[in-house]
Parts: sequence; C-alpha cells; structure tokens
Amino acid sequence: MPTPPAGISEADWLAWPTSARSLILHQQQEIQVLRQENDRLRAQLTALATELASLRERIGRPSRNSSKPPSSDGQGFKPPERRRGSGRKRGGQQGHPGIGPELLPIERVDQVVEHHPDACRRCGTLLQGDDFEPLRHQVIEIPPITPLVIEHHLHRLVCPCCSTSTCATLPAEVEASRYGPRLSALVGLLGSAFPLSFSKTQALLDQLLGVEISRAAIATICERLSAALEQPVEEAIQEARQQPVAYVDETGAPTGNADGGNPDGKRGWQWVMVTPVVTVFLQGLSRSAAAAMELLGHAFGGIVVSDRLSAYNHLATSQRQLCWAHLIRDLTAIAERTGASGEIGLELLALQQQLFGQWHQWKSAAINWPQLQQRCQPIRQSFEAMLQRAVDLGCERGERTP
Repeated sequence: MPTPPAGISEADWLAWPTSARSLILHQQQEIQVLRQENDRLRAQLTALATELASLRERIGRPSRNSSKPPSSDGQGFKPPERRRGSGRKRGGQQGHPGIGPELLPIERVDQVVEHHPDACRRCGTLLQGDDFEPLRHQVIEIPPITPLVIEHHLHRLVCPCCSTSTCATLPAEVEASRYGPRLSALVGLLGSAFPLSFSKTQALLDQLLGVEISRAAIATICERLSAALEQPVEEAIQEARQQPVAYVDETGAPTGNADGGNPDGKRGWQWVMVTPVVTVFLQGLSRSAAAAMELLGHAFGGIVVSDRLSAYNHLATSQRQLCWAHLIRDLTAIAERTGASGEIGLELLALQQQLFGQWHQWKSAAINWPQLQQRCQPIRQSFEAMLQRAVDLGCERGERTP
C-alpha cells in the first residue's frame, strides 16, 4: 500500500476514499515532474544568459582588448580617453636642432658632384674657393638593370688519328640549369618570403630585370631549390627542437599545388617556430594537433609560448606559457566590466605591469637573473591569489568567473 503524504497520519489516509488517495498520489507525481523540469529549465536559462553575456561582450570588444585587428573597430568606435597633452604642437619644438635624413657613409658614395655659388647673393661679388664642411645631399638611385647572359660554346672535335669525336663539357662551376644561382635565389625569395604567385613573379622579372621566363621554368626552379634546401631545413628544425624555449604561432596562408599535395586548392597554414638560435617556417594544410607535433616533434622538452589554440593542448601544463599579449587583452576586457569583475581585472593588470617592470629592469642589466626571480615571486603569489578570489567569488554567486 502506498505510504501517506507528509503531514497526513496513516489512519486518516486509510479513511479517505480510494479515488481521493489516487488523485493525491497522481498530483504528487506531477508536482515532482514539474519540479524536475523547472530545475532543468532554470539551468538552461542560466547557461543561455551566460552565453548571451559572453557573446555581447565579445561583439563589443575593440582591438585593444581582443585579437581583432584595429581595422575592425569601425568608424563609430571611440578609443579610450588619453591623458591631456602639454598643449604644444606635435613634432620638433622651436629651437630643437632636428635630425635630417640619415646619410650613407662616404665610403659608399659612388660619385661626388661639387656645386659652388657663382656670386654673392647680396652684392653680386664673384666668389671662389671651397667650403670645408659643405651641406651634403644624397640621391640614392637604382642603376639600369640588364640581365647578364653568358653563353658557353661546347666544341666537338674529331681526332685526326682515330676519327673519334669528343665534345667539351661544362666546368664544374657552371650551372647546368639555364638560370644562374642569383636569379634562382630571387625566384625562390619572391615565391616564399613575399610571396608572389608564378604569374606575378614572371611579370616582375620581365618588367624589372628584362628576364623572360615561363611559369613552368619558375616551377622547376622552385622544385630545385626545395630539393637543395631540404637537408638544411631539416637541420634547422632539429636545432630548434633542442632549444629550451620556442615561440610558436600559425596563420592562414595561400598554398598552391606545386608538389601535387593540394589538388583541391585548399587555403593552407603557415607555421612558425622562433627560438634564440634559429627560426623555422613550415607550410601545411592543417591547423590541428598533428600539425603542431610535426613542427615541434614528439619529444620537445622545452617551454612553448603560444596562444590558447587547442593544437598545443597535448603539451604538459609545465611546458605552456600563454602569450602575454593575449593575456593583457583578456585582462583589459575583464577590467572594463562593472562590479567585482572589473576590480579584479584592474588589480590583475596592475600586477602585470609590476611584472613587466621587473622584466625591463633585467633587460637593461639593472638587476641580475636571481634578483628577477626573487622579485617576481611575490607578484606571482599575488596574481594566483587574485585568480583564486575570482574563482571563489564565481562559485559563491553561481555566476561565470572573470
């Protein structure tokens, strides 16, 4: 027999008609279901409100507190008020000696043209002599560029004794390719560091150097350069993977199909690993963890400085250092909120400024490395305590933390 509801004795419960007891039990079940549904809807409403607040904040973020470029701020954006100026005009003030354009040293000057005044600008008296410290004016110009074409004639001669024909061979120092090393290096530079398409490289070489070259020849030069640089690049990657600190980033980059690995013409990614001794660039079609491992290797033991991209999550926390430029933008966004979040953000920004103040003192050799570590320790403890305060505050209020 079902137990009576709370507050009703068993005797009274049994005295009621069966239909009444059934109705009460049914209503209690409905109430329980409604309460569960109400709790679920409350949780959904809280999650949606949190997401809405986050989206509104992200939409309203300018470039100074997000990763957006300054061009995305729009014409109506008003930057924060700057401190009042001194009232003086911009640029050099009256009486300032000024600095003219930087002149190249005389050793690099190819031609000197002397100019003397003919007569006094006031009375017209003829003038003679030299100024031992004349005003110097340099004009830097590019000389006319014409390609240097060297034609090699390989003579074939017939032996007078045995009638065997023998043809001369190219010396070892002469390129077997039709295009010399400097021209080939320029083609590789235009296609990688700048980078230009085959068509634009072709047009530049024609208009600037007067060299007519087909796109097929450009592709052949690039393949030859890639093969020649394969071993040095591998050595550079191995050297970078041995460094204690590596700065890693990635950005979208156009990727062709010269090697046949991108038949669909997907837009690729340019990865970079910057270390104190070498910087390595890799081109790929993915922004995944596998691509990050291809750059860092599977046994990288140093510290990786990067953004929050999930591709680096395979690394241990002790190996991660989030980019401070990203962190400062995040702290700025928190500081611009209202209430406790804004106060915590301001305090975190103040600690960040103290940290970088100590860093700049070390960079200028005002303090040594042990002193830097000692001075940064209390700043780190205060930073961690402030973050814990934010977590505790969010848990007490049941809200999202800063």
